[in-house]
Amino acid sequence: MNTSQSPLDLSRRQFLRLSGTLAAGLAAAPLMAGVHQERTKKVRVGIVGGNFGASFYFHEHPNCIVEAVSDLIPERRERLMQVYGCSKSYESLEKLILDKNVEAVAIFTPAPDHVRHAVACLKAGKHVLSAVPACMSLEEAEQLLDTVKQTGLTYMLAETSWYHQSVISARKWFREGKFGSLFYTEAEYHHPGLEVLFWDDKGNRTWRYGFPPMHYPTHCTAYLVGVTGERMTQVSCVGWGDDSPILKDNVYKNPFWNGTAFFTTNRGNAFRIGVYWKAAVGGCERGQWIGDVMSYYDPHPNGTGYVIRRASEQKETDDAGFVRTRPMMEQYEQPQWWKTEMLPEPLRHPSGHDGSHTFLTHEFVDALVNDRRPEIDIYNALALTVPGIIAHQSALQGGKQLPIPQFDPAR
Repeated sequence: MNTSQSPLDLSRRQFLRLSGTLAAGLAAAPLMAGVHQERTKKVRVGIVGGNFGASFYFHEHPNCIVEAVSDLIPERRERLMQVYGCSKSYESLEKLILDKNVEAVAIFTPAPDHVRHAVACLKAGKHVLSAVPACMSLEEAEQLLDTVKQTGLTYMLAETSWYHQSVISARKWFREGKFGSLFYTEAEYHHPGLEVLFWDDKGNRTWRYGFPPMHYPTHCTAYLVGVTGERMTQVSCVGWGDDSPILKDNVYKNPFWNGTAFFTTNRGNAFRIGVYWKAAVGGCERGQWIGDVMSYYDPHPNGTGYVIRRASEQKETDDAGFVRTRPMMEQYEQPQWWKTEMLPEPLRHPSGHDGSHTFLTHEFVDALVNDRRPEIDIYNALALTVPGIIAHQSALQGGKQLPIPQFDPAR
């Protein structure tokens, strides 16, 4: 691959990160969460963003105290205070991070603000949990990574699909070698009807107005990175749009409702994702993992549940009379991992996005308590986000195959 003629105008520093081999054997590859162990340390957290930010469980974690909350809108501040039983609030993130009692900040602000807010928190000496996506551009990716490295503080991305119950199972099976050679992974994030979120209650445009679908890839990319630890190294993406005025007049200059991307990984495997926001499809966040020994399928909006197929010696005849091998199919009763000792007892209950919110809460708090890197650390955060940024560039160029910069440390 001749990176010196990349159409992306990457900096020399970014070119040095373009090798897909950097991801091989990564220490940043995901680990299977273990049994929760009781600790006595308490982490004092500030929560910013009273919409999505009100759907987590920091107040239930035995090692966490919600020290303060913040939102620009008074009603949302009140909601955060009520949900988390917190009596201290600030009018802005900028004021909250001046609070010396706050050790870490959970950022649930609009996507275009994530890097600016994360950097401000890190420079103020606060650990960071950020909603997705991690960044909006390669320049922001560089800035975020540099700040994390300079401060030495913990950064974690709150990607919900990483802790979907089926992803936890697939991660376990991959570690155990159950798939055999896992050569293809597929993921879909279908969310038709997002237009209702394009305006606030005063009729003003929100950050979601015309937002590029491939700039929100992490609900799909976690189905690969969160299971195998692979890195996406090349992409060809095709976008689709219509004559909607939303696609002709948005700050992102985005002409697409939907994006379909095909990636090559650093292990030479294939990965396809579809982020569709305007289509005749059922809403879903789902994946499937195809191996030569076993394959696993998430439930489909059209009716099928969790399905496992296993290689077998049984034969069948197709409608043309040809004999072929017939893999055995079984309906799988997916475990509800949130009921197990993977979580502290107060968090063993249903939560948002297929039980992931309690896992995200625990992973962030537990990483700080035990002074360890969280599973979705800065390197995995960028591995989840940056491929979508490049996929959007590919779609704007008619599906041209483009290299994806790598941000992992060289080994």
